[in-house]
Amino acid sequence: MNLRPLGRSTLQVSPLCFGGNVFGWTADEPTSFSLLDAWLDAGFNFVDTADVYSRWAPGHVGGESETVIGKWLKRRGRRDGVVIATKVGMDMGEGRVGLKPAWIRQAVEGSLRRLQTDHIDLYQAHKDDDATPLEETLECFAALVKQGKVRAIGASNYSAPRLAQALETSRRLGLPRFESLQPLYNLYDRAVFEKELGPLCRREDLAVINYYTLAAGFLTGKYRTAADAAKSARGANTTKKYLNERGLRILAALDQVGARVGAAPGQVAVAWLMAQPGVTSPIASATSLGQLQELVAASRLQLDAEAMRVLGEASAEA
Repeated sequence: MNLRPLGRSTLQVSPLCFGGNVFGWTADEPTSFSLLDAWLDAGFNFVDTADVYSRWAPGHVGGESETVIGKWLKRRGRRDGVVIATKVGMDMGEGRVGLKPAWIRQAVEGSLRRLQTDHIDLYQAHKDDDATPLEETLECFAALVKQGKVRAIGASNYSAPRLAQALETSRRLGLPRFESLQPLYNLYDRAVFEKELGPLCRREDLAVINYYTLAAGFLTGKYRTAADAAKSARGANTTKKYLNERGLRILAALDQVGARVGAAPGQVAVAWLMAQPGVTSPIASATSLGQLQELVAASRLQLDAEAMRVLGEASAEA
């Protein structure tokens, strides 16, 4: 498999990233282990998680996903060959939130402990913290890099102006810069990324590892009527956001292209993203080996100009 550079860092990542939000939540430990094994067996090496996964689930406190990955790494017996990305900054409760250095230093130790590793390949600011000076956050990240606890740093959910400001701050102070951006971007959610963030990332040579690649499952065609909301734990939110005239138009285009190229709608949606300028490694999740094999097939699907035109026109925002 052809690996891609993660920004200007030394990291090389597969063209798809496994979204670890499901580990310890909708995928139990044995299932998660089998998914991770199959991911590596298929030639992929990139796994993304966060300290807050899956605090939203009843009875969970956060750290469940990292814990499962850590147990898998220990069972596997090797740390090499896997690029592990995790994040800090979302609310973990009891005031543990944001990007103040004191919390980052505490949070990274928790992530390292749960992941059962001595380093994190990509440590990301999960969201911007405008209450903390960028200089303080970036200097703290720089110290972690110097200590060998982190190999590269990235940003998630940053606006274009704040991301540009962070990059300029790193340049001015001679600090490690964000090498990646994790934005919301898919065939439905296009405007914000394509207008400002995409051009900035291409100009600055930042890797793009976008989340919600399948729009919370909507782009698989799973949700086509209001009644389909009952199909999953997040179905109600998914249908509320995406099940509208434009969403149905996108599904029709995915069906049309899929029928012509012999692929499922979700596979076409992933292939469309992988063909976008500047996109390095879209993040997608699976909770079964069957779903994972669909992602593997999607990574090998190359869409022609006619398919890209049909999808682009159907998903264009008014």
